[in-house]
Amino acid sequence: MKILITGTSRGIGQAVALRYLSLGHDVVGLDILLSSIENKKYCHFVCDISKKEQLPDISDIDIIFNNASVQNSGDDISTNLVGTINVTEKYIDSPQLKSVLFNASASAHTGFEFPAYAASKGGVISYMKNVASRLASRGITVNSISLGGVVTDSNKEVMDDPALWNKIMEVTPLKKWMNLEEVCDWVIFLTLTNKSASGQDFFIDNGEKDLNNTFVWPN
Repeated sequence: MKILITGTSRGIGQAVALRYLSLGHDVVGLDILLSSIENKKYCHFVCDISKKEQLPDISDIDIIFNNASVQNSGDDISTNLVGTINVTEKYIDSPQLKSVLFNASASAHTGFEFPAYAASKGGVISYMKNVASRLASRGITVNSISLGGVVTDSNKEVMDDPALWNKIMEVTPLKKWMNLEEVCDWVIFLTLTNKSASGQDFFIDNGEKDLNNTFVWPN
């Protein structure tokens, strides 16, 4: 199958692209940065997804993983929401499309982190439901994942600070953050294995939002 992924030069997008490649699929990556993947089944386009005119013509797409995003950049809405809409609307008419997955965020539910980032990710979930409704008659699954903390280079600022990391772990019931292999497992399941869940946002945050019980009572 041919997999289209945005934001493949590093982090989650790179890891997911490599996982699909390891399974023998063809991967097309879109990123504002140069390619970091060397594989004969990988094709890379340098473009800004917030600008529709930069998106390349790509045919025969089976799966779209809308992953690219920025945080507290001044362009969060343009990249995370407008860019995601641009990519989706450009490629969803592929006749062999089987699945679309969006990378949202726990911030879409909690409103925490940066204002424009939280708003952009909330918009991604609403847009995902719109796409799911439109594509259901074609048998295409459309979902999103809302991740909490993920072990990536972009989070090193807090991961490498013992005081901040301990503070984070104090409010994280499972006492861990998700690693990239776990993210890949979710993406592969929802796009390749799943045939019945659609229009759903999967909230995956190591229990931080719903299990962080603050009830206090004397022993």
